[in-house]
Amino acid sequence: MNIINSETGLEKIIFEVAEIAGYLWQRGWAERNAGNISVNISELLTQEPGNFEQYSFFELNKPYPALSEKYFFISGTGRRMRDLAREPLSNALFIKLNKQGNGYHIITIGDNKPTDNFLPTSELPTHLAIHQMILNRGSNEKVVMHTHANELVALTQIGEFCNEEKLNRLLWGMHPETIIFVPNGVGFVPYTTPGTQEIAEKTLKALQNHQVALWEKHGIFSIGKSVFDTFDTIDILAKSAKIFFLTKSAGYRPQGLNNNELEKLKQIANNY
Repeated sequence: MNIINSETGLEKIIFEVAEIAGYLWQRGWAERNAGNISVNISELLTQEPGNFEQYSFFELNKPYPALSEKYFFISGTGRRMRDLAREPLSNALFIKLNKQGNGYHIITIGDNKPTDNFLPTSELPTHLAIHQMILNRGSNEKVVMHTHANELVALTQIGEFCNEEKLNRLLWGMHPETIIFVPNGVGFVPYTTPGTQEIAEKTLKALQNHQVALWEKHGIFSIGKSVFDTFDTIDILAKSAKIFFLTKSAGYRPQGLNNNELEKLKQIANNY
């Protein structure tokens, strides 16, 4: 059974992922195989795509019980965003977790057969941990996105801004829309080896009260209700960081918005 048809709505998701993958590459935020995207598509699938015994199965190092029998569209390991933009089905996979949530089936489509070289992103533990957190708290985000936004990574090369409070004060202060659209700011994650359970746990903690987690000297994780919304959040934050660096490169100290101005913007954000 081909799960992609006009009735499921998956064509739209695939198109959106491909379009945003292109933006990430064009921005210079996705060098080589950097970055990954996952979308919880469980609500779009009302019919089982056949017998799962025919699909390759892979065990996980940790169970995710809240994700029992959930479906995801997720970028593949070692795949380039520029290729995901051109050929999404050759560079991303559909997976379904088993009933115990401790493993997943790769659901093949047509001639797109899974191999040991075509697996989900190496950041799969972080993606699954975040999706489980989202379900456990009952919120409605469906998308998890990781990219190497240059301007934001550059901020974490400055010791002063490896501090969550100072980091958010700077980002909010550079542009009014930042505090309106990212009112809870960014959660900061001190440098940790990527692709590990440790960084997944630290990212979860950072996302408890934020929609964005910034990994020191590495990149950013964002969650959102749609692929476009998730990208927009990162885009807005990167704009603030870019304004900061542009002002500094011109030889000036950025003034930033003052506390009174920020407080008025917070009130707008609360009513948005």
